[in-house]
Amino acid sequence: MADFSHLGPGAAAAVVGASGGIGGAFVRLLDGAPGIDRVHAFSRGGAPVGGTAHPGRLDLEDEASIAAAAAGIEEGALRLVIVASGLLHDGAMMPEKTWRDVSPDAFARSFAINATGPALVAKHFLPRMPRRGPAVYAVLSARVGSISDNAAGGWYAYRAAKAAVNQVIRCLAIEEARRRRELVIVGLQPGTVRTALSAPFRGAVPAERLMDPDVSAAHLLDVLAGLQPGQSGRLFDWSGAEFPP
Repeated sequence: MADFSHLGPGAAAAVVGASGGIGGAFVRLLDGAPGIDRVHAFSRGGAPVGGTAHPGRLDLEDEASIAAAAAGIEEGALRLVIVASGLLHDGAMMPEKTWRDVSPDAFARSFAINATGPALVAKHFLPRMPRRGPAVYAVLSARVGSISDNAAGGWYAYRAAKAAVNQVIRCLAIEEARRRRELVIVGLQPGTVRTALSAPFRGAVPAERLMDPDVSAAHLLDVLAGLQPGQSGRLFDWSGAEFPP
């Protein structure tokens, strides 16, 4: 189990996207984890998630709900934030196989959830985090958002939105390093996880490369617990290996 005792006494954690597969796993694993005294579990519906986590409503497409969620957390206690939301497909959109499938609506929605949303969470949650002492702000990214590691093409909206959130992460890290030297801001690649997001695309993935949400989340929490300030602004996969933007 990841140990966050280095964050200091009374540390609170917030998970955005707690109703999702990986988000829910983060909540379960952080609830009672060493060094974490309180877990805030945010989702669009705000439904209870079990355990002792405190549920709350947060819609990434509604900035007012993000601001209200942040305002409900004691200032200075919040030392770990994980944005675990993500959108690859829904009933109206699927990843593009060719540029002929590009849609402005799909681009707008993908950016709203995968890039703009995490930036707005930072806007309202970073002020609730301490000015001194260790803290972590993490966002689920994706290796397919890497521009230099793109050999397959396709998936235009999702790739572009994840590349955008990688830039957001880098910008946040540069700006915050000027006043919060111990704050680490990173992007995380969870691997291929058995969730609704990956369900339509798992057929060609070898069984040994598929992970259950709790396994992926446990690996990612281990990564977060071991990060140092000098690693802020970078991207890491579930194994702790860095990957390029």
